[in-house]
Amino acid sequence: MTANRLDSFSTRSTLTVDGKAYDYFSLPKAEAAGLEGVSQLPFSLKVLLENLLRYEDGRSVTDADVKALVAWVKDRKSDHEIAYRPARVLMQDFTGVPAVVDLATMRAAMKQLGGDVNRINPLSPVDLVIDHSVQVDRFGTPTAFEENVDLEMERNAERYSFLRWGQGAFNNFRVVPPGTGICHQVNLEYLAKTVWTAEEDGRTVAYPDTLVGTDSHTTMVNGLAVLGWGVGGIEAEAAMLGQPVSMVIPEVIGFKLTGKLKEGTTATDLVLTVTQMLRKKGVVGKFVEFYGEGLDNMVLTDRATIANMAPEYGATCGFFPIDGETLNYLRLSGRDDETVALVEAYAKAQGMWREAGSPDPVFTDTLELDMSTVEPSLAGPKRPQDRVPLSTVPASFRESLPTLTKNKGTAADAVAEVAGADYKLTHGHVAIAAITSCTNTSNPDVMLGAGLVAKKAVERGLTVKPWVKTSLAPGSKVVTEYLRAAGVQDALDALGFNLVGYGCTTCIGNSGPLAEPISAAVNASDLVVTSVLSGNRNFEGRVNPDVRANYLASPMLVVVYAIAGSVLVNLDKEPLGHDKDGTPVFLRDIWPTSAEIRETVRSVITSQMFRGEYADVFSGDAAWQAIQAPEGETYEWDDASTYVKMPPYFDGMSPVASDEIAPINGARALAILGDSVTTDHISPAGNIAKNSPAARYLTEHGVAPADFNSYGARRGNHEVMMRGTFANVRIRNEMVPGVEGGYTRHIPTGEQLSIYDAAMRYIDAGTPLVVVAGKEYGTGSSRDWAAKGTMLLGVKGVIAESFERIHRSNLVGMGILPLVFGEGWDRAKLGLDGTETFDIVGLGNDLKPRQALTLKVTRANGEVVEAPLVCRIDTLDELEYYKNGGILHYVLRRIASGQA
Repeated sequence: MTANRLDSFSTRSTLTVDGKAYDYFSLPKAEAAGLEGVSQLPFSLKVLLENLLRYEDGRSVTDADVKALVAWVKDRKSDHEIAYRPARVLMQDFTGVPAVVDLATMRAAMKQLGGDVNRINPLSPVDLVIDHSVQVDRFGTPTAFEENVDLEMERNAERYSFLRWGQGAFNNFRVVPPGTGICHQVNLEYLAKTVWTAEEDGRTVAYPDTLVGTDSHTTMVNGLAVLGWGVGGIEAEAAMLGQPVSMVIPEVIGFKLTGKLKEGTTATDLVLTVTQMLRKKGVVGKFVEFYGEGLDNMVLTDRATIANMAPEYGATCGFFPIDGETLNYLRLSGRDDETVALVEAYAKAQGMWREAGSPDPVFTDTLELDMSTVEPSLAGPKRPQDRVPLSTVPASFRESLPTLTKNKGTAADAVAEVAGADYKLTHGHVAIAAITSCTNTSNPDVMLGAGLVAKKAVERGLTVKPWVKTSLAPGSKVVTEYLRAAGVQDALDALGFNLVGYGCTTCIGNSGPLAEPISAAVNASDLVVTSVLSGNRNFEGRVNPDVRANYLASPMLVVVYAIAGSVLVNLDKEPLGHDKDGTPVFLRDIWPTSAEIRETVRSVITSQMFRGEYADVFSGDAAWQAIQAPEGETYEWDDASTYVKMPPYFDGMSPVASDEIAPINGARALAILGDSVTTDHISPAGNIAKNSPAARYLTEHGVAPADFNSYGARRGNHEVMMRGTFANVRIRNEMVPGVEGGYTRHIPTGEQLSIYDAAMRYIDAGTPLVVVAGKEYGTGSSRDWAAKGTMLLGVKGVIAESFERIHRSNLVGMGILPLVFGEGWDRAKLGLDGTETFDIVGLGNDLKPRQALTLKVTRANGEVVEAPLVCRIDTLDELEYYKNGGILHYVLRRIASGQA
């Protein structure tokens, strides 16, 4: 809250709920004060408007900002920049550890600048949920969970000790220990309130619950009418320290839902359909808001499933307004009566309440889906938006096969012997079947549906194929409780879907290794084996290094494909197996009806389950409590550590930023990349390949290959992460045609080197670097190391056809210039091969947001060609970040100088 609030529109009011008074900033009063059109705004923009009214101070938020947001109704879009302050910040440990490393480094830098280190402290609540570190090393046994947790604690003790230091050193910072759940599900089930409150000058102020999170799928909580989206860790750190989120008032796409899902379809099928439609529509950088009578037929967990995959459909968020179903879920999940009553009263007082028959808001554009037309689907083999109807999966896989094999000459009917096994492997065999990820594990309908599928399958004598690695990783302990209460966990266990951990596991790339004989057979014969997972990400090289095709599916279909054993089985026509009498068993024989699922949900899930599991959520088990943590305002860095090291971001930083913007001239290309290069390609989270620069570094520092852990777990060590930048085993650099993996050509010598080794040579020579790419550069996770690592490799600019929202912001936040080709230009038209040098013409001290620039390309033969560029520094605040060398430098200088 701000002590300098102006309230120019006299909107501060009092709301009394069950005898308790709350101050709030009234949107109806704003409209009565002359801000015509407030009531027509999309619900999501009403949240932004309330934020501006509450934080109006005449400096960061002015009355002109408020008027500009309301004026959005007329044009249904705006180019006006606003300063938005979310109520809180959510983190997971893969992004949270480097964020705490950055905060600790900022304290060290503050000390060097002679400032007060305690000024580096979160000003708003921060919750970090440890959910990304558990791996599926053990599976298919009753002890898998305990064994995986033991391995997690052993591997990550140093990281967890560091987090415990942070828990004691920083204010407003809570840690949810490992083995509890996935951050987004914990947020949905416990942390989120829909309406937040804070004490201010003896008064309780009520306002919408809002947040930013260091994970793309922070958007899931929009299903609970909590406006939130993913940002990079560096942007989240700035928000913690009081820096507003700078944003242009977004376009809002209305997505009208009508009808209801037909028998045999699930929320997963619905979200894959929505994702495909919105990707086709093009919603990058926009809000999506769902409306229509179809919302009356949706339980809240279905809404959360759709909201979760906003990063996959490209939107900043997918928002659902407050209505009766919101209240139903708040009650079911154990929120207290006072919270539920406040949510209802506040929403109705603010015009934020949706009910059947109420007028639709004004939107920038709309599209519509009759949910009765949704059909059973998967998505793959390597992008979430590539939906495949269940009936066409075999044909679709065969069509994709030539693009998936490593060697183009690999036969379509290749067969591989497996050492010590009585079966052979072929293309399409399911190597991994994983019930994983927040997208679906928060939804009781599909989780209990999977349990019912398993129960029916076991009753008919069906079993999982021996080459399938199975796993069950719920998003919270509540799921385990209701699976047991429904009597379906035993059947899941019988099929090998034993509990392996509470975390992201396979979806983040922590699938663990395949059995060695299977891995050897796959690689020796260049087989394209598959994973089927109930996740949200299936990008190349993400799930498992041995698995080249990955399909997203409902938990129910995950169980089915584990039994079928191959995506080449036509589930509409072919049996899954035979019962003890030899009778063929088809998918329809084990698929529960919608009525069965709903009755099971209704009969077993209680609010007491949620209250019980979350009663002591921050304490952790004995192993967590036994971790020793250092104390003190500043962290004592251990030079011998291979997990936590102080990064060099602030080395030699002056108290005042330079007025000069450094030119980019004579740059070399470090990589020339194609379309849809993901943050997984740029900064992988999973396995550290044994022949990689990162492995070399770890080996040199005494770490055995068995203890490499993952890139995600090593994000507190910049030495590992910069070596892992562009190290994905599936990335393809057009400078080295036909080569997979993180390699490039060092032009001065002509050598093929790892990207890291080449970058170090260029840095030593003082040569600036650029990366050139196609469309949708940086799609995927909100991975700040994809920008941090790029910066540490000496890259000064990234030139692409288009960027995904979060990664573009992250690049600016690390002082890297994002540039897009002008209309009709791309790397192919320029005929780039990497031997060229690059100048950014027009880059100077008078740089402005979205300024037109020119790319001057000088070929090896001296020929010069030019192409138009647009600078994708989008706001004046971002321009300040860039001039300072990054957002953290900007914030640190402001704090040190007393400006913040």
